[in-house]
Amino acid sequence: MPTVYITAPSDVADEIARTLVEERLAACVNRVDCESTYRWDGAIHEDEEEILLAKTTEECYSALVEHVEALHPYDVPCIERFDETGVLDAFAAWREESVEPSDS
Repeated sequence: MPTVYITAPSDVADEIARTLVEERLAACVNRVDCESTYRWDGAIHEDEEEILLAKTTEECYSALVEHVEALHPYDVPCIERFDETGVLDAFAAWREESVEPSDS
């Protein structure tokens, strides 16, 4: 089961997280405030962002990415997939029950 690591400006992080859960593309989205330092267009930038950790399923991963890209204001949003091993069985079962494939 994948967890998706996303960074987003604080002013849109809530909308992204809420939409993913409302649309049943993620069972849960954890939000963590952070400050990011990065290079863009040849310059160093520092911005306040939020890290979003979206718990999803294999079946919903592609739809989740499409939704994030549609809601995200960046030209190149940070969306990284982590495939988990050793997940607590009860947590895995809850995630499966909380997320629905888009063709349901």
